[in-house]
Amino acid sequence: MLPNTSERNKKQEYIILLVLGTMIALGPFSIDAYLPGFENIAKDFNTSISQIGITLTSYFIGISIGQLAYGPIMDKYGRKKPLLIGLLLYLLSALSCMYSPNLEWLIISRFFLAVGAAAGMVAAKAIVRDIFPVNEVAGAISVLMLIMGGAPIIAPTVGSFIIDSFGWKTIFLFLAVFSALMIISVSRFLPESIIPDRKVDLKPKQVAIKYFGILTHPKFMNFAFAGSFAIGAMFAYISDAPKLFMGNFGLTQKEFGILFGLNAAGLILGSQINRLFLRKYSTFQITLFNSVILVVLSLLFLVNSFFEFGFITTVVLLFLMLFLLGFQNPNTTALSLEPFEKKAGRASALIGSLKMILGALTSFIISLFHSSSAIPLAIILSTCLFISSLLLFSFARKEKQSLHLSEA
Repeated sequence: MLPNTSERNKKQEYIILLVLGTMIALGPFSIDAYLPGFENIAKDFNTSISQIGITLTSYFIGISIGQLAYGPIMDKYGRKKPLLIGLLLYLLSALSCMYSPNLEWLIISRFFLAVGAAAGMVAAKAIVRDIFPVNEVAGAISVLMLIMGGAPIIAPTVGSFIIDSFGWKTIFLFLAVFSALMIISVSRFLPESIIPDRKVDLKPKQVAIKYFGILTHPKFMNFAFAGSFAIGAMFAYISDAPKLFMGNFGLTQKEFGILFGLNAAGLILGSQINRLFLRKYSTFQITLFNSVILVVLSLLFLVNSFFEFGFITTVVLLFLMLFLLGFQNPNTTALSLEPFEKKAGRASALIGSLKMILGALTSFIISLFHSSSAIPLAIILSTCLFISSLLLFSFARKEKQSLHLSEA
């Protein structure tokens, strides 16, 4: 068991965050490392790049379902054992992806790869909520994003190199080796952060009732859905990026890898500047203000897509949106988890699942469009970010009304 907050030391915290950040980097790596290989995979399976996009959709579906399953399991049996089982499933699924004989096999294997990766996503946020005070959770999640943020920055470049040198299937061998190292790291360095609660009922009906109770909590509902729509916008970009930059603008695999990495760097930069802002402003103040700027940027991107102002304008607007999404993700997650100390595993799972459901939905919608235009992406971005902002302002209005009533 991990020591109480008063007994923790900074070195132990950093070791835990390093392990957690590296572990959940499997998620971005599973998405970003094989994106430059979409053209090669499409050629091997004699299909289109849009059809290969379904492997992203199946991944998002798997990670949504997986997180919902791991939430109560990790509250009942602790964080560590289910995490190790999930990492083992990930390793086996990565090898299955590597040996996929056809697109259908790859789609199914990607689903189970995601179920395995889901264990790390649930465990990371739950462990942070277990060991950090409420007012430190957003900062700790920002640190996780810094550590795991190297993945989307280097993954496309690493992926491009591996694909050019050894073929796209070797990407999944790399992921299998990565997960094997994480199994060793988790076994050795990650302590159990809670006392398992054997009273947690794993019957589907009871699990659903508990999840419904969390979902209908007013604070959770507003912030979890606001964060989910913001993430939906991000995954729409991820799904459309290969077609947008390699198809529309004619970038090579290596050029795409570099550009994708630079945009990902914007996301990570935002998450770290967020930590500085948190010293002066509240988590909610930052999140609400950023939501307005994101809506404005998404509308500018929509105008840019209609009038086709060119490559530079497209890249700059996407970079700025990703930069601000670096603020929104840790902040909405922290605000969603705030009411749940004893149910952190299930609350964390539900947040992650909602985000991936929106990611699956937006990536699937994007895969339906074979247009060379960026208009479908622009419409999805502006819609998701507008709804996210609307939810945040709705919560602010309710809080203001509640304050007036209490004063009266």
